[in-house]
Amino acid sequence: MRRLLILLVLVFSPAAAWAETLQERAAPCLACHGENGKSDTENTPSLGAQQPAYVLIQLYMFREKLRTFDIMNEMAKNLTDDDLRAFSDYIGSLKKPPPPDDAGDPARMQQAVALIQQHRCNTCHNTDLAGRDNIPHIANQREDYLIKTMREYKDNSRHGYDATMADVLQPVTDQQIVELAYYISRMR
Repeated sequence: MRRLLILLVLVFSPAAAWAETLQERAAPCLACHGENGKSDTENTPSLGAQQPAYVLIQLYMFREKLRTFDIMNEMAKNLTDDDLRAFSDYIGSLKKPPPPDDAGDPARMQQAVALIQQHRCNTCHNTDLAGRDNIPHIANQREDYLIKTMREYKDNSRHGYDATMADVLQPVTDQQIVELAYYISRMR
């Protein structure tokens, strides 16, 4: 709740309206998503090293309310196309999130590697899960956010710009989602 209040103050303050540099304008984004590209906010994605094309699409979807999340819809509603491109490029320049200190249980990690190969996550997201083009960087993403997102794709409550993730996740069990998120969030 505290972060939300900080965010709202930053977004709606006169200083935010007159911020000149992209870094100043991005400060409200980083208040939730992490100053160094690594989020410490529950169920809020880290943005470090995210693919600019992916970010551009997501910001566009938030602006046009094709993807609904009130805070993000409000943040994006007045962004121009040039703003969307500038923010996307800026976010793409942030350092990738480091893996947690906990390297993970080797048995669980190995099981998840098999799941990644079985469900071909490493085909679209690349072998290092860094993504490419309009496919997101998911390596070292927050575990809770990965679980939430995969569940939303699976139950069709989160719509992407195509149905790929919903289709891919249909045969994946909830326990497998948990194992995938465990591994992906701890990639070295």
